[in-house]
Amino acid sequence: MLDPRLFILNAEMGFNPGSMIIQFVMFIILLALITKFAWRPLMNVMQEREEHVANEIDTAEKNRQEAERLMNEAQDELQGTRQNAQKIIEDAKETAKSEQQTMIAEAKDEAQRIKDNARQEIEQEKERAVQALQEQVGTLSVQIASKVIEKELTVDEQQKLINEYLEQVGEDK
Repeated sequence: MLDPRLFILNAEMGFNPGSMIIQFVMFIILLALITKFAWRPLMNVMQEREEHVANEIDTAEKNRQEAERLMNEAQDELQGTRQNAQKIIEDAKETAKSEQQTMIAEAKDEAQRIKDNARQEIEQEKERAVQALQEQVGTLSVQIASKVIEKELTVDEQQKLINEYLEQVGEDK
């Protein structure tokens, strides 16, 4: 260590230019050593750190832009999917409506066919009934005529005979 008495001695002696030059040279050497071994490596580390931070910022910005692009693509795809789903729903509604109308038309056609068949059956039954009635009337007419021919009847007897045959016809039904 330095002896404090030495400083006091120098202070008493006054201004010493040689000592000052030595101190200045020592300061320059110390400054050169500090610059070479401490300042430049420190500056290099600071420069590397600055570049690293700048690279990290650039990478983060690129990642943010990529994430934003991907998010926009996902939103566009989602919108497209929604539109497709809406179109599918609309198509299904139209298909259902078309099928409903087809089923209604088929049901109406079937009902008309059933009605037409029923009318034909009714008409056929009516024709059979008329034909049967005509046969019965013909038979009755022949029977009445044969009875009338067999005996001559008075008006009251004829009326009675007609009523009997009508009752007989009613019972046969």
